[in-house]
Amino acid sequence: MDQKRLLLAIVASVGILLAFQMLNPKPPTPPATQQQAQVQAPAAAGAALATPGVATEATAAAARAPAQRLRIEGPRVEGSLSLRGAMLDDLVLRNYHVTTDRASPLVRMLHQRDSATPYYAQWGFSAAGTTRVPGPDTDWTASGPLLSPATPVTLSWDNGQGLAFEIALSLDDNFMVTAEQRVRNSGGEAVQVQPWARVRRETTPPTEGFYILHEGFVGVLDGRLRELTYKDAKEEGGKRAGVAFTQETGGGWAGFTDKYWLGALAAVDASQRLAATYRHNTANGVDAWQVDFAPPAALSVAPGATAALALRLFAGAKEVATLDHYRDTLGIPDFEKAIDFGWFYFLTKPFFHALAWLFHLVGNFGVAILIFTLFLKALFFPLANKAYKSMARMKVLGPKMTEIKERYKDDPSKAQTEMMALYRTEKINPASGCLPILIQIPVFFALYKVLFVTIEMRHAPFFGWIHDLSAPDPTNLFNLFGVIPFDPAVYSSYLHMPAWALLMGITMFLQQKLNPQPPDPVQAKVFAWMPIIFTFMLASMPAGLVIYWSWNNLLSIAQQYFIMQQDATAAAEAKARRQQMFASLRRLPGMGKKG
Repeated sequence: MDQKRLLLAIVASVGILLAFQMLNPKPPTPPATQQQAQVQAPAAAGAALATPGVATEATAAAARAPAQRLRIEGPRVEGSLSLRGAMLDDLVLRNYHVTTDRASPLVRMLHQRDSATPYYAQWGFSAAGTTRVPGPDTDWTASGPLLSPATPVTLSWDNGQGLAFEIALSLDDNFMVTAEQRVRNSGGEAVQVQPWARVRRETTPPTEGFYILHEGFVGVLDGRLRELTYKDAKEEGGKRAGVAFTQETGGGWAGFTDKYWLGALAAVDASQRLAATYRHNTANGVDAWQVDFAPPAALSVAPGATAALALRLFAGAKEVATLDHYRDTLGIPDFEKAIDFGWFYFLTKPFFHALAWLFHLVGNFGVAILIFTLFLKALFFPLANKAYKSMARMKVLGPKMTEIKERYKDDPSKAQTEMMALYRTEKINPASGCLPILIQIPVFFALYKVLFVTIEMRHAPFFGWIHDLSAPDPTNLFNLFGVIPFDPAVYSSYLHMPAWALLMGITMFLQQKLNPQPPDPVQAKVFAWMPIIFTFMLASMPAGLVIYWSWNNLLSIAQQYFIMQQDATAAAEAKARRQQMFASLRRLPGMGKKG
């Protein structure tokens, strides 16, 4: 019965991992080439989504002279802003490349409207009646040629009716642009004007397709995380004239999250109520998506007064330290939740910080994983030590257990009673052997999340052929590790068997040999297949995870071997003491003679 419980625990663990893989299928496009896949996407029609009071794009704009552009240069971003329509639509990230090759192109965050994948941010104004406001085809005037951390720029436009419009832009050292939209009324009557800002995608971006990773709309509004996939947003938008979700909020942020990148708007003044809206629309069969912020109602601007709306735009990499910094210094609530740490947040984020701290000490995330695993083994040493002691004693008791099963093979109830008596006499817990595996499962998932969702692990090298710990080991047994020039994994994911997965399987096999063999031959066969099953399951997972599992197995082997040696030494010493005691008794007067 106890062996069956142990078997059930193992099978349950395998079932969890199999379900984990089924819920997280291999994406059709390798992560390293996804930026290239975006460039090759079909061109989209440029119909504008419904934003309160915003006119559709003027078709006559295409016949005008090319729009003037404001150059953008920061320590971590570069690009330009179109002065026609106040549109930030050209931005690349200086610290990130498309592939591990440093000569590959930089990651492009924002794309112009005439590209294959338009993705941009825009600031504008709406008004009712005859009040003239700048539109999508308005040419703004910039106060300078360059937007940088040292040189803020103000865009301005005058409607000729007593209203002057301004957008004051500033850039920080990372990925944040702050924009203050102002309306100055020098006329004789009060006017109603509504400033707004939006982040817009005019195609559906390629997604990883993993159940554990959220991609699409994301935000924290009035203190609550609001996520919506593109699929769900399309369904919701179809019910409500393109509005997938809307909420009035004090402070907060919202935008689009990809696996590693975020484009989002954030409120500056938490006391100012804003309407945040997720939108979807279809133009010429192409889906378009938008997040916009605006005051719930138009602002009244009295003669001689100025009305303003300040918003921030984040367009960059979802670095944990950077998002935490903005949360703490700018008061952007729960900004780190743009990273999908998931249900194991209470483990995943501490794991990340531990690995990041170790990385700063040793300079290699792979080595940090090895050291971190040592810490975990030390933390769970008392529990694992107890489990391995029970397993070592069960291995010694194997012959006795077999003898009991044979003696009472026609009376299972009696056999179970005798087996439990044996366990009590020897003070062992047969179910304790599954504890190391059960402990390892949540650690495995949390570490998987860290490797999968944090950009700090992207393109992080180890040693040898591992150039990216977040990607699968690129070697493959089925093409003799590159000797045969073809990739069998193209035909089936099961034809990918990398070197580190094989090493993991070997360590698991060796660890299993130290464990007591189940008396039941069927159970023994199931256990014998476990290393092979796990090897194939982990073959396509991130290399960092397989390295962790292999190293953990090696540490477990060392721990088990040490405990077994201790038990063997203790048993030998006990036997020697008994023999010495009997020898002493025989030397006593009259004890050595036959009665």
